[in-house]
Amino acid sequence: MSSIAYVEDFITPHPVIERAQRRGEELGAPPVSTSAGATLRLLASAVAARHVVEIGTGAGSSGLWLLQGMPRDGILTSIDSDPEHQRAAKEAFAEAGIPTQRTRVISGDAAQVLGRLTDGAYDLVLVDADKESYPVYVEEAIRLLRTGGVLVLDNMLWHDKVADPASRDEVTTLLRDLGKSLRDDDRLLPALLPVGDGLLVAVKR
Repeated sequence: MSSIAYVEDFITPHPVIERAQRRGEELGAPPVSTSAGATLRLLASAVAARHVVEIGTGAGSSGLWLLQGMPRDGILTSIDSDPEHQRAAKEAFAEAGIPTQRTRVISGDAAQVLGRLTDGAYDLVLVDADKESYPVYVEEAIRLLRTGGVLVLDNMLWHDKVADPASRDEVTTLLRDLGKSLRDDDRLLPALLPVGDGLLVAVKR
């Protein structure tokens, strides 16, 4: 077994998360890997994240990981433009016994929804939606985070393409350039983790 496979199998997801992961695959909303989900849970717990924004609901698996790490009074705001994804996520949250008041599932264009949220009011923001809009989402996320809050971007290695200079398609180039800009952003203290498809994690200074 490779080290990467060992890492993926190191944590066993709750059966509800496993079902949400499968549902996400069926809906064409690829879920975060188990290792990435466990990392999200750890980060949420480490900063005692009571107010979390997730851009890209999928079928709810990443939200469930985050909720596992959040305090019992923590509230997850999850934004997605696909009603079918949101229905699946709400079913997953209900199946996991999450009280309805702990989740706000908002349908709509994420850039517009984010613009209505309060500056500096959030402990953690996860970006895992359409890659073309990542730069817009990141700027909104930095605005929303409190000092010491955590920004997380999924897919920042993009199927091993970002590390390959010969890969120059539009999405790969966008994510590679975005990663470099965040690495050099004085507002953030970043790290790129080789977990799942690559998690870029940064603390807002």
